[in-house]
Amino acid sequence: MKTAITIVMTLVLATVYGCQSSSLRGGGMTKDLGFKITVPTFDTNIKQGEVQTVAVSLERGDYFKQDVKLQIETSTDLSIYPTDILVKASESPDVQLRIATTKDTALGSYLVSVKGTPKTGEPTSTAFTVKVVAP
Repeated sequence: MKTAITIVMTLVLATVYGCQSSSLRGGGMTKDLGFKITVPTFDTNIKQGEVQTVAVSLERGDYFKQDVKLQIETSTDLSIYPTDILVKASESPDVQLRIATTKDTALGSYLVSVKGTPKTGEPTSTAFTVKVVAP
């Protein structure tokens, strides 16, 4: 029994933290009626005191025609703009986030969370890591 639980937990963790770069499906639960949020797969490195642009995108199902509100949250050590974005159904699904650090930002990894909420249906969320490195 312990072996079975260990195998299941390993598979779950590998799926969650492995190669995936998108969220679980939000909106409708079927592929055609929902959406996913796609973020960078690998750590995003930013030097202290610099600004970098990061792409976030919505993957819409064929029949998903709703606006989606994206909310971005992170540690107070990073500055992100914008933090609230309304991606209209008629607009491009790609969003550019500006992530800024100061010269005093502590070196290390910071988690950036992205939550997408459609007008109707289930919200979904995902996250990516920003690594602050020395200049």
